[in-house]
Amino acid sequence: MNFYKVGVAVLTAVLSFGALAEGGGDRTFALMMERNEKAMAAYAIKKGKPVPEVQAYRYGMDLDIAKVVNVTPPIRSCNVVPSRMTYEDSSGKLNTLEYQVMGVCRNNGG
Repeated sequence: MNFYKVGVAVLTAVLSFGALAEGGGDRTFALMMERNEKAMAAYAIKKGKPVPEVQAYRYGMDLDIAKVVNVTPPIRSCNVVPSRMTYEDSSGKLNTLEYQVMGVCRNNGG
C-alpha cells in the first residue's frame, strides 16, 4: 500500500511539472528528476533496500528487469526530454535508468 502512496505522490508531482514545461526548460527537467530521485530514495528506505544510483542508459545494455517500480511520464515539450525508470532486477536490487524520450508535443497550429 505504501508503494501506491509514493507512486501517486510522484505521479502528481510529475504531472504538475508537466503543465509548467510547455516551453521546455532545463530547470523544470532538473526539478522533476530531483523529485523523482527523492521519491525513489524514500521507496528504497521503506523497502529496506539500498538507494539506487541513477545510470545513463546506453544502447545494448543488458537489462535484468523483474519488476518495474516507477517510470516518469514524458512531459509537454516538442523536444527530446529525459525520463527515468526504476526497477528491481531478479536479485531484488533497485536500479534507476535515465534515458531520452520524445516529449508530448501539442502544437497550436491547425
